[in-house]
Amino acid sequence: MKKIALLLSVLFILLLAACGGGETEDNNTSDSGENQTTEITVGASSTPHAEILEQAKPLLEEDGIILNIEEYQDYVLPNDDLANGELDANYFQHTPFLQQTISDTGYDLESIGGVHVEPMGVYSQGIESVDAIEEGTEVIMSNSIPDHGRILSLFESAGLITLKEDVEKSEATLEDIEENPKNLEFSPDYAAEFLPELYHNEENALVAINTNYAIGADLNPLEDALFIEGEDSEYVNVVAVKSEDADKEELNRLVEVLQSEEIQDFILEEYEGAIVPVGGDN
Repeated sequence: MKKIALLLSVLFILLLAACGGGETEDNNTSDSGENQTTEITVGASSTPHAEILEQAKPLLEEDGIILNIEEYQDYVLPNDDLANGELDANYFQHTPFLQQTISDTGYDLESIGGVHVEPMGVYSQGIESVDAIEEGTEVIMSNSIPDHGRILSLFESAGLITLKEDVEKSEATLEDIEENPKNLEFSPDYAAEFLPELYHNEENALVAINTNYAIGADLNPLEDALFIEGEDSEYVNVVAVKSEDADKEELNRLVEVLQSEEIQDFILEEYEGAIVPVGGDN
């Protein structure tokens, strides 16, 4: 009986040794750098940011980087979640919006690269041209303060208003309107994601809509907008990270891929010029 017990003990020890040896071999394979992967989670607006990130996925996989995309429908949570560590990066906002968020919240965030510009456009169901805009027409716009100067500058470029000479155009507010010959009524009271719906419901109003929401609502900015920003817009959409992560190799590789010729060509072809790639130009 003792011999049987001894034999079973020896077999058990040999079995443990065999299992341990297998684990050591697996760990050595991982430590040698073979088949190593890194996962990153990036928050993005559904259109076009998440769509662009989907194109970047296979390119990143070639470098052993697995990209997880978290889609958002608003402009607040992506920065909250980035600051709280729920995201490694986000890609949904332009530079002035990021700067305003940092100023308002104290978040330690920064841009690590620009990718594209989404021109702001002004749309209307019932008004067919700038010349047909009547006195007292309502202008429906986002309640996002960083967008106000952008929209007002666009109206000034269209010859509809004049801003005070001493104001920084990107920081202009409604109080900075010097001349408003058509007495346009600016209504800055709406969340950006609801603007396409207002465009469909308010026939005789002007609605300022950012391209990502316009495309999501099946609008073609180049064909449907009464007037739209040019290619020289300063509102570059960027990849933002926590400042402490700004030098992480995998996040900077993400930017390199998004600025690559392959992704920039996709942007041009997919959105037919409605979204303008800018490469590394911040």
